[in-house]
Amino acid sequence: MEVFWYLPTQGDERYIGAEFGRREPTIGYLRQIAQAVDQLGYGGMLLGTGTKQEGWIVASTLIAATERLKFLLAIRPSVMSPTLSARMAATFDQISGGRLLLNIVAGGSSQQMAGDGVFLDHDQRYAATDEFLQIWRALFHGETVNYNGTHLRVEGARLEFAPVQQPYPALYFGGSSPAALQVAARHIDVYLTWGEPLEQVAEKIAEVRRLAAEHGRTIRFGIRLHSIVRETEKEAWEAAEKLIAHLDDSQIAAAVSRFAASESVGQQRMTKLHGGDRSRLVVAPNLWAGVGLGRGGAGTALVGSAENVAARMHEYAALGIDTFVMSGYPHLEEAYYLAELVFPLLGIEPTAAKQNSLQVSGLSHMTNGGTAEVGNISKNGGALPSRSL
Repeated sequence: MEVFWYLPTQGDERYIGAEFGRREPTIGYLRQIAQAVDQLGYGGMLLGTGTKQEGWIVASTLIAATERLKFLLAIRPSVMSPTLSARMAATFDQISGGRLLLNIVAGGSSQQMAGDGVFLDHDQRYAATDEFLQIWRALFHGETVNYNGTHLRVEGARLEFAPVQQPYPALYFGGSSPAALQVAARHIDVYLTWGEPLEQVAEKIAEVRRLAAEHGRTIRFGIRLHSIVRETEKEAWEAAEKLIAHLDDSQIAAAVSRFAASESVGQQRMTKLHGGDRSRLVVAPNLWAGVGLGRGGAGTALVGSAENVAARMHEYAALGIDTFVMSGYPHLEEAYYLAELVFPLLGIEPTAAKQNSLQVSGLSHMTNGGTAEVGNISKNGGALPSRSL
């Protein structure tokens, strides 16, 4: 089981729907979160995408400020070219020493995409993503690519240097529409679902597995959730209610109307869980949809004592989920709550404990006269194969 955290490059908040208690995403604050997450034992950090700060730039500044943390960064096929994004990924992976993961984002709302000069409809964006990933993956397999598709065209495209991770950093992806699931089945390493009840997550996993098998592939699975963990159930649920205490009915109605009209099938599914009704927020044991009353995207949180939240995470893991991408408001404090209260129940050690364990292991090998190979990067000389896709 891996647990990631989220870096709020759009800004942080103590109350959803309220201006007071907001924190600006200064590099000092973002560095503070990243360093805490690195030391607490989280395996990675998701950086969002949109119209706020650019995640690639932020993450680049945080490489030197962290030691082991991996950065899950967005590649946007409708906005970026496959060759440029391949160079960006290989460069970041080299500079960071193999600490890059990639989140394939086919698009947001049509309004947001239009602002970036993209005028494709929902299914066209996924068709463009499929073409993008055909080119992108071929580049990382050392091929010279000639491709002439409906949306993309390249001639003699090559990637001149390799990343640390071979053949490329793992590809993560989320999407609930039929078009999205087809892209996942053909190209993706880790499929991410938003935090729905167990039965719905199980159905989605089964469908993605079936589609992937048709292409002779297997896929790992992750889930995107918020968390509100305290020492007791009572304290956790009080904190959940406090988070939305300043969100009024007019704000909820406006948000639900906006989300219901979204092109995103995943967003529609999130909104359907609560329908804007404060009395329907507990949608499964310890699964609370209150975040989705005022926030788009992932709208559910695991709420409860450490023991109950750990139990719910184990239930998702039993379905096949091995990566939990978590967040909470404010992100600095909630990162500590989850790590300090829940990680011991999941068998996750803080970074300092891992370092001590490695040092003891290394001394043992040295005492026995053995040698250990830390890493090896090989380069294959000679002409690269050419491929027309």
